[in-house]
Amino acid sequence: MFIIFSHAYFFFSRTRRELHIFILRGKSGLKNKKLKTLLLISQDILHQIHALMPLRDAAQAACVSRGFLRSWRCFPNLIISIDSLGIKENETNDDEIKSDFICRVGHIIQNHSGMGVKRLIIQTYPWSNIHPSYIDSWLRDAITPGIKEIEISMLRYGGIKYNLPGSVLSSSEIRSSIQIFLLAECSFHCAAQIGCMSSLKKLNLHSVHITGEEFYGFLSNSCALEQLRITNCNDIICLKIPCLLQKLYILDVLGCSKLEMIDSNAPNLSTFFFSGHPIHISLGDALQLRKISFRRYNSPDALYYASIKLPFIAPNLRTLVLSTSDETINTPKAFGKFIQLKYLEIVVSTSKFSQDYDLCSLISFLDASPTLESLTVRIAQPTIRRDSVIEDSSGYSRPQCFQEQCHDNLKNVMITGFCSAKSMMDLTISIIEKTKALECLTLDTTRGHDRRFAKIDKCRWMNKEALAEATKALNAIQRYVKGRVPPGVNLKVIEPCSKCVC
Repeated sequence: MFIIFSHAYFFFSRTRRELHIFILRGKSGLKNKKLKTLLLISQDILHQIHALMPLRDAAQAACVSRGFLRSWRCFPNLIISIDSLGIKENETNDDEIKSDFICRVGHIIQNHSGMGVKRLIIQTYPWSNIHPSYIDSWLRDAITPGIKEIEISMLRYGGIKYNLPGSVLSSSEIRSSIQIFLLAECSFHCAAQIGCMSSLKKLNLHSVHITGEEFYGFLSNSCALEQLRITNCNDIICLKIPCLLQKLYILDVLGCSKLEMIDSNAPNLSTFFFSGHPIHISLGDALQLRKISFRRYNSPDALYYASIKLPFIAPNLRTLVLSTSDETINTPKAFGKFIQLKYLEIVVSTSKFSQDYDLCSLISFLDASPTLESLTVRIAQPTIRRDSVIEDSSGYSRPQCFQEQCHDNLKNVMITGFCSAKSMMDLTISIIEKTKALECLTLDTTRGHDRRFAKIDKCRWMNKEALAEATKALNAIQRYVKGRVPPGVNLKVIEPCSKCVC
């Protein structure tokens, strides 16, 4: 069967190009012999081949073959967007293009039986004023029993606000088959009345109008949920996760501006990602929690909060990523221990990286993490440091960091945005002297070579100040760091290249 299917798909790949020629030239581009051979392929294989095609190609194929026409009526992947329909944006004829989009989608939905749809994606970009009646009609016809994935992405900037009607999910047969559900830029006030979503595994809400009470009602009916992500849902004040969600293992909460509390009772949560303003967070008995990514906006105590709270919230944590915009507040000594922490990443993201920030204070996290194996420190926006050891006439002698203990497990250390600040020298040299198992030390004077834009072969842009500081940092490494690195440690020094300059 695999060999037959492989040959059938290869045969069709050649035939599809001829189908395109047929459509473009407006005349028969298929020889009768090949057409007969194509029609002899079993309907099951033909259906599988058709299902692999992009929407536009599948619709064109249905125009020239009865076999594909029958297959089209139960085509499984309806991905509707200007890209999938081959529509080009043109601001001068925006209304005409919008009418064309609505017309094409209407024909696609009408020619489809509604049966066999497994995946439905509707993206209305770039229009925010498509009347809701069109969307309602498309959803009613396309969302049928057996559907597994639904994505509805609207554009709401100053246009008509869309409110998802509960009627499209009223059937228990439909609700029981949905596994992935994504909503963006719309309202979902009927959430609590939807009913049981027994197969829903992944839920993603982006800029959706829904209250905390409505959302709690929906979650209480989604006991199979495994992944939950909410972004910019600004009507939620209190996010409650019921204990019924026994399978939930990923929770992402980003940028919900009015959120004041997260109260999770999901017992098997293993990954938690939070980005937002300071709020109260309760994760219950999060004994399974292994990974946390934590970022607090405009908060001078992000690292302080992490150091005194997280060891008790997640005692079995293995991976911790902290982002802070602190400018003058230093990291206090941790009150608890990260007994099982293996990977720690700290991102200092302020654009005004003050000389008052003592990088050496990050040592407290090392002292609180006895099993740590990998440490990454990122200065996200490096700039000139007024406390540079290169410009200090007294030079540099010994680190002033007081590290309470040696680290027998720390093997890899990377610092990006490495600068010539005295506290940076203190931190680096203290790590070298107290880390007996160190294997690799990477000092990156750019904004992060490991995060460069590989697809377009471009580094993260550095301004003149950052480039000037990088030169000082390279000088400081040569003077004060290289001679202290043991022979068995692989020292990697990364400097800006021509692709770091805009």
